[in-house]
This record gives sequence, structure tokens and C-alpha cells, in this order.
Amino acid sequence: MTERRAGPAIWIATACGAGYFPIAPGTAGSLVGLAVVAGLAQLHFSRLGSIAALAVATLALCAVGIWAAGEAEEFFGRTDPGAVVVDEVVGQMGTFLLLPHANWKWLLAGFVLFRAFDIVKPFPARQAERIPRGWGIMLDDVVAGAYSLCVLLGAGLVIR
Repeated sequence: MTERRAGPAIWIATACGAGYFPIAPGTAGSLVGLAVVAGLAQLHFSRLGSIAALAVATLALCAVGIWAAGEAEEFFGRTDPGAVVVDEVVGQMGTFLLLPHANWKWLLAGFVLFRAFDIVKPFPARQAERIPRGWGIMLDDVVAGAYSLCVLLGAGLVIR
């Protein structure tokens, strides 16, 4: 019998261990995504540069996350294991793709919206979740992030 060791895929899939948080690991993963967005905002790029940096980081992590989440399913021996939260990180980052310099109020609103959409899983998120391996794990949260972004942009238009 061979022993499975947690390698880079598990480290990525669990967002550096945030997925092992004992209460609401998905929320912990979303907080990691929020921290990445806030951290990238500190780089003082132009608005367009910040959007590009966040988009590249989100797409790169999504691509690596698809692989890592698929590997994590084999490691944990079940479909969409709770400790896999890289999908929440990516979805939360996607929430702010066009709002890379959001202030704390918008960050809080985006966090709450993303968590709500991630839990409710409106069409086509629930259907995307059924896609096998890492693709399904990641894509439902990408959809939740897109919905959250749309609501934030709509709210920004109304509030102006």
C-alpha cells in the first residue's frame, strides 16, 4: 500500500491550508481571495494596470486550481472535498475584476454577495458544479464571482 503525500496540488487546492479551517472553510477561502485583491491594490498600478494584474492572477490561479482541485479529489478520495477552497479564492477575486481598487465597503459588499451566490448557486452555477474533476469545482465559483461582479457594477451605477 502506498502512502499519499500532500504535495503542491493540495497546498494550492486548500489555499495554503485555509481549507482546513474547522468552521466554514469556504468562507476562509473567500477571505484569502479578498486578501489577494487588497494586496494587488497596494501595487499602485493605474486602474487599467490593476485590472490587468487582477485578471492575469485570477486566470492563472483558475488554470492551476483546475488541476489542483482534480488532484485533491483523488487525494481526499471524494468529489469536491470541503478542504478544497481554491475555487472560492478565484471566485472572490473574480468578483472584483473591474473594481481592483474597491474601498472596504465595496470589498465587504462583494464578499457578502459572493458568499450568497456561492451558496445559492443560481443557473448555470449548479449545472457547472456537475462537470467532472477540477473543472466542476472551479466553474461554479467562477459563475458566482461573475454574478457578484455584475451586481456590484449595477449597484455602482445606481449609487452614483
